[in-house]
Amino acid sequence: MSQQQFLNVIDCDEAHRRFRGAIDLQPLGREEVALDAALGRVLAGDVIADVNVPSFDRSNYDGYAVRAADTYGAEEESPRTLTLLGEILATGVVPRGQVNPGTAMAIATGGMLPRGADAVVMVEYTESESESDRLQVTRAVTPGFGVSFAGTDVAAGEIVLRHGQLLTSRETGVLAAVGQSRVGVWRKPIVAILSTGDEIIEPGQPMKPGLVYDSNARILADAVRELGGQPIGLGIVRDDMDQLREKLRDALARADVVLLSGGTSKGEGDLSYRVVSELANPGIVAHGVALKPGKPICLAAEHRKPVVILPGFPTSAIFTFHEFVAPVIRQLAGRPAMQRSSVAANMPIKVNSEVGRTEYLLVGLVRGPDGLAAYPMGGGSGSVTTFSRADGFVTIGRHEEIVEAGAPVDVQLLGNELQVADLVVIGSHCVGLDFLLGKLTDLGFATKFMAVGSTAGLQAAKRGECDLAGMHLLDPESGEYNLPLLTPELELIEGYGRLQGVVYRPGDQRFESGTAVDAIAHVKDDPECVMVNRNRGSGTRILIDRLLEGTQPTGYPIQASSHNAVAAAVAQERADWGVAIQWVARRDRLGFLPLEDERYDLVGPKSRSDRPAVLALKRLLGQSEIRDELGRMGFNMQSRLE
Repeated sequence: MSQQQFLNVIDCDEAHRRFRGAIDLQPLGREEVALDAALGRVLAGDVIADVNVPSFDRSNYDGYAVRAADTYGAEEESPRTLTLLGEILATGVVPRGQVNPGTAMAIATGGMLPRGADAVVMVEYTESESESDRLQVTRAVTPGFGVSFAGTDVAAGEIVLRHGQLLTSRETGVLAAVGQSRVGVWRKPIVAILSTGDEIIEPGQPMKPGLVYDSNARILADAVRELGGQPIGLGIVRDDMDQLREKLRDALARADVVLLSGGTSKGEGDLSYRVVSELANPGIVAHGVALKPGKPICLAAEHRKPVVILPGFPTSAIFTFHEFVAPVIRQLAGRPAMQRSSVAANMPIKVNSEVGRTEYLLVGLVRGPDGLAAYPMGGGSGSVTTFSRADGFVTIGRHEEIVEAGAPVDVQLLGNELQVADLVVIGSHCVGLDFLLGKLTDLGFATKFMAVGSTAGLQAAKRGECDLAGMHLLDPESGEYNLPLLTPELELIEGYGRLQGVVYRPGDQRFESGTAVDAIAHVKDDPECVMVNRNRGSGTRILIDRLLEGTQPTGYPIQASSHNAVAAAVAQERADWGVAIQWVARRDRLGFLPLEDERYDLVGPKSRSDRPAVLALKRLLGQSEIRDELGRMGFNMQSRLE
């Protein structure tokens, strides 16, 4: 298969200039919609009230309509006596009579104030007898008390909402209050979404090796809705030029914006850019932008209509969509430019970047004693979940090669505001921890976990950047896990024992007989036996390196971030062996050779030990039903501290 390089990779600013110069950016035109369909739309013109709100002088309380002057001097000990008129003013009733000096009229909340009255006395400040027309008033009122006069909220002729206003439930309530049953709004931009590739299948279809579920179409469609657009899903097109041309023509005829996902590179099988390159008015204006992730993006236009090929990898697709497409959809929908919030933070670990490309680094934010710390989320451009778990991103300039540990960074938030978790756990991943965090979620706690390995988790706990760190680190001098590594500022919450071992596919004779140590000794020099490693800093990686004694078998550089990922690599035959806990081997029906009993504990700053979520986790670990469930998952719940 032949490959071509991008012919003209340009910087982000130049790509924006070319793209926006080739398309129309004005709202798409006005349309009238019924009020019950107006939520989330943008007003195309000012709304002027035709009526007063309220439209009459209205009582705010159950009580009596009076002339305020008749109540002056009224007190508990010396009430003022008024003549109670027989008319009762319920809601929706137009008064027949009027209130003259020395008289009062019963009125309900929302009732129309009768002529002559200028105030309402609340019923609790009056006394009356059922057989008498005498009303005793025990508290004085001033003119206007208890009354909403006509037009005090909205006056006829007043502009109540201005063009460009996004209609939320508050605004639709205003429209209803002034009697608007229909409203003029900007038309929603129609966005056609087309996924390409022989490897893409719809969610719900059975998964087979080499295939990928189409998550991009779902993400993009819902992002379009959030921006005020109307997505049209055109499905998946296989790698067929004629079919893709037909679909593109259909999309251009039906939509205001056309998005293609995948096939933007210049490999032999990447057809999207080939079909889009046939557009000529003006066609492609940028193909290859100095971004990470998102370098392969292709920006084009046909008769001022945007056509964009987004990279196939999910994180790349989402970033480039929000960078180039989202602002266009907002403008076409009549919405103002999005003002993204940012927060100051420190980068707790060193980050290397590629000179020549602007990099968007997804980060998770945690609070420490010195402010926010921004932890890189990892996952790469192919990750589906990284974007959803991140709090924001750091922009690393194209001329920056290194962001040093401790360096101040500006984090652009992905949401409108930072949602602080009730419990932040950093460190080593474990399925037992997943189970415990799920139970905390059931109790109403918001949790955040970042898998950075045991060593980095311990350092985060020492810096006070997390509530707890998951770890399984062996102290070589004492032969004990975790406890000897604590400082006086840290406390240990005892977790459980778990069995680490070599996982392999059943029937592989290289592992079927003998011990795990013997098996590793035999296969570590076999170039045909591929391993899958664990990430640096994890307790499992430390164990693996100790067993390998300096050798680096085939597959050694490939680092999985969790036990689940190790098991998946072996089960799918991308690797022949790895080291993981017994539970994942049992779940995935893999062979398992025991290596070492270890302790997985949670370590946290004593200064955070009384936080409600930390206390709740301690209680969970003490409950017999929770311990029994962890035992059924294969964890050893025997305490080593007793």
